[in-house]
Amino acid sequence: MWKERKKTYLQSKIKETEEATGSGSYVTLTSTSAKPSGKAASLQSDLIFEEIGRRIKEMGSQLVKKVNAIFQWDITRDGKMVVQWTLDLKTGSGEIYQGASRCPADTVFTLSDHDFMQLVLGKIKPHRAFFVGRLKVRGNIMLGRKLEMILKNQL
Repeated sequence: MWKERKKTYLQSKIKETEEATGSGSYVTLTSTSAKPSGKAASLQSDLIFEEIGRRIKEMGSQLVKKVNAIFQWDITRDGKMVVQWTLDLKTGSGEIYQGASRCPADTVFTLSDHDFMQLVLGKIKPHRAFFVGRLKVRGNIMLGRKLEMILKNQL
């Protein structure tokens, strides 16, 4: 077996006769873009979303009355989306879940895991991240400001 660029060539021999068999076989090595599961991804942001989930259970119905919106986060790593989180503060007593929004989201945030943590920790302001292109927003951007004020009090 030997490797040339992205191909690994295989050659096997019959033990008794030492004759080569399958000498033209090779395997092409490629990277996969499969989405890792939430726990396997080991994203720092997962911990924050889990904490938001605990807070939603405590005071979700109050937040639904104040906000009445659905938010979705598309978290990226190395420029590729690795996980989505949805915060539904429109129905019932509110919920947060991993995955795309079941109903159309009012606001969708796209940012890297690192930048999300920088925002949560207060090391970068949301409007600054937006203007320098580290945070992308689709939908009603003003609801994002409302969410910022509410989450600031919660986290």
